[in-house]
This record gives sequence, C-alpha cells and structure tokens, in this order.
Amino acid sequence: MSGNLYARFERVFEQNAARVALRAPDGAVSLTFGDLARGAARYANALGALGVEAGDRVTVQVEKSIANLLLYLAVMKLGAVYQPLNTAYTAAEVSYFVEDAEPKLIVCDPARQAEMRALGDRCKVFAVVNLDAAGNGSLASMAAAMDERHETVARHGDDLAGLLYTSGTTGRSKGAMITHANLASNAETLVELWRISPDDTLLHALPIFHVHGLYVALNTAFLSAASMIWFNKFDVKAMIAAMPQATLMMGVPTFYTRLLADPAFTAETARGMRLFISGSAPLLAETHRDFAARCGHPILERYGMTETGMITSNPHDGARLPGTVGFALPGVSVRIRGDQPGVLEVKGPNVFKGYWRMPEKTREDFTADHWFITGDVSTIDRDGRVSIVGRAKDLIISGGFNVYPKEIEDVLDAIPGVGESAVIGVPHPDFGEGVVAVVTAKSTLAPEAEMIAALSSSLAKFKVPKRIFEVAELPRNAMGKVQKAELRKRYAAIFEAT
Repeated sequence: MSGNLYARFERVFEQNAARVALRAPDGAVSLTFGDLARGAARYANALGALGVEAGDRVTVQVEKSIANLLLYLAVMKLGAVYQPLNTAYTAAEVSYFVEDAEPKLIVCDPARQAEMRALGDRCKVFAVVNLDAAGNGSLASMAAAMDERHETVARHGDDLAGLLYTSGTTGRSKGAMITHANLASNAETLVELWRISPDDTLLHALPIFHVHGLYVALNTAFLSAASMIWFNKFDVKAMIAAMPQATLMMGVPTFYTRLLADPAFTAETARGMRLFISGSAPLLAETHRDFAARCGHPILERYGMTETGMITSNPHDGARLPGTVGFALPGVSVRIRGDQPGVLEVKGPNVFKGYWRMPEKTREDFTADHWFITGDVSTIDRDGRVSIVGRAKDLIISGGFNVYPKEIEDVLDAIPGVGESAVIGVPHPDFGEGVVAVVTAKSTLAPEAEMIAALSSSLAKFKVPKRIFEVAELPRNAMGKVQKAELRKRYAAIFEAT
C-alpha cells in the first residue's frame, strides 16, 4: 500500500463521491468529494505537463481559493513537495525561500508573474505559472484542459510531502521537512480525538499557507469526509451568518476575540455548534472564560509547531482549563528534563524529518536520544496536563503568525539614525501579541510613522511593529545582553486602551 497521504484521501473521496465536500458561504460554489478528486487529477496532470515529478518542490504564494486547495491536493497526488509561502512576504523574502528550496515550479499571483519569472530565471526554476484570488490564471487554464484521470504516485511514508519554513530568533529561516507519515499520523489522531465525522461541517476561514489551516483543518476534513464552508478570508459577519449551518470551527485567538466583540454572536448563533478549537497562538484565559459565558462552549485549546504538527490538546470530554494546552496526543510523548518550568521536548510519529539541507541545525535541535527540543518553556502537572509559560527564544506570535525579532531588528538597524534595536511582543487584545520595537538613536531619528512606513516596504505586514519607542539605552544584564523581559514588562500595557 502506498504511503502517499493523498491515496488515503482518494479512498474517502471515492466512497463519498456524491456528497458535498465544500461550499461557499453564499452557496454560489459547491463541490462534491468526487469533484475534488477530479479537480486534483486535472491539476496533477497540469503539473506533470510542466515537468513536475515526484520529489520536486513546488513553491506556492497565492491567495486562498478552491483552486489553491486543488493545487495542494495535486502536488501531493503527484508525489511532489508542497512549499506554501505567506502571501504577505515581499519579493526579497520570497527570494531566499526559492534560492534555498530550488523548486521545479513557482505558482504566484498574476500581479507578481514578471518579478517571479525573473527570480525563477535567476534560480533556474523550470516554470512559473499563476493563480489569482478567484482561482483563475494560467495554471487554472491549463488544468481545465487536462484529463480528469490521473494515477496517484506511490510514495513511502518517510518521503517528503511538505517543506514549510520556520525560524528561530537568530540565523536564517529553516525548511522543516514534513513527511507523508508525519501528516497521516497527526490527522488520524486528531480525527479520533476530536471525533470529527461525516456529520460535521467545518467553518474554514484560516489561511492555507500555514500548518493550522492546511494540515490540521484540511487533512482532518479530508480523512473524515467532513464537509466545509469555505471562506477565502476571515469575515466576522459572514462567519456569524454561516455558523447555524456548521458544527465545527478551527481558529486563531483573534477569531474568537472578534466574535466576542460583535453583539450578533450569541448562544443562539452557536446552538448547532459541536466544537470550537483554538491554536497557533496563546489563547488568553479571559477570552476562554468570556467565550464560554457568551455561548456556552468552552474553547478547546491545543498546541503544536510547524516541525511537529499538533503535540497536545485539551480533551473533547473533560475539563478544558483556561491557560493550558492539555495533554500529549495519543502516540506522542512529552517531557521536561530538569526543574519545571523547563523546555518542552517531544517524540512521536508527528515529529518532522529534519531541516532542509541543515544537518547541523537538525542535530542541534534534537537530543542525543532523539527527542525534538521545542524551545517552549512549559510545565507538566502530575496528571500530564501541559501549560506553555514562555518561550526560550524570543519568538513573537501575532495573529497566529510567527514573528522573529532578529529579522526585524536587522532591518531596523539599517534605518539612518538608529543605533540599535530590540523587538518584543506584548499583550494585544486582538492579535494575542503586538509587535513593538524599542530603539536607541545615534543621530536624529525619523518620526515613528516614517520608520514604520520604511519597514513596510521590506517586511510582511504582520511583522511590521505597531509601535516604535525611542529610549536613551536598552536595559542589559551584567554580560551585556539586552533584557527583553524588562522591555516586555515596561511596555506590557501599551495596547490596553486600543
């Protein structure tokens, strides 16, 4: 039997061919599981015509659409490696990912075709095609002309299915090598743990360049034959309107704070819902309590990483405690060596294969007995319940997206007048953490708004600091290291009134 995860999806699609797999909130677009299988085959044939073969990387930076979803399925069906990129990344940022991954194909927005073709020529990429937010473009046109039959390419479970880039607070971005077996084990476990079934309808409003929307939401729906109401982006009014037709929602904490901010979200709105799941960023205990009080549903918070998929989850049945991320998934082990709190380590079939072309970094992030070091400072109580209390590195999670301070600091330090900088995350009522920069001046600084505008030209929007503060000097310890904990304390309340 093939280890290709798509082969498992394909069996589900065949068995449920006539059932609705996904539809738009307004009902204007509706696809059956059979339609998904046929669409994936057409796109796989188009990719094959463009020279893509098993093991080749396919770099994708396009807006969320049903065509994008079919592309994801097709890459897997063909045995190639899906490399999704945040649509907010600038050309300079994309350049590094393409140079490192050496893809056979780039799929981009039509508006970026020329610059991506130039990048592709420089990096010897075989082809560059496009898809727009409506699912139209040169790749869609090719796929429409293709045969709807395609034999799924056999793969081993240890073969790569995805290459997702992550990073620490120092050094260059790292490509996490995700295998078919990693994805299959995680999705199968979550389907059982969260009791996802063909009776469920998932509200899918997450981006699909991110583990949460791509691997957690889509893969569990495909394995369980759950249907989806498909939103190209999060819209609180549209979500509230569609919720009576759904049973399941996966979201980042921002989704829940925005639902709570709308008086139209009531217990009646959520009456048919079975489960609300939150992840990608810490959920404030206050949000958890307020949400349960508003609609009667305690949010199920879980915890994972790009390198591991999901690691822990609060229970489907039993107490979902605010401020905790629950217990290790079945088949997954977690530990803290030494005193608590300490850095959480994880072992299991969900743990990635290693970092793309970075054997030394891979060895550095695994223990001698092969546990992956998450870098998250945690506690584990006597019952095995995990709480994340901080991060060993200064990673910021804003609106569900990872923000790495060193990258922003490097850009800030290049601005005329800036002496040095420190980037931190502080509590934000909407995004979980807001990005803040603290800088010293070596000469006259430009006004805050101008510096923010300058950063916006070279950084994705979610990375750009919401505020920049000037100080005479940065706090340091006896060894000269900047004390970011002190800065976080100093600026902790700046977003309270916003």
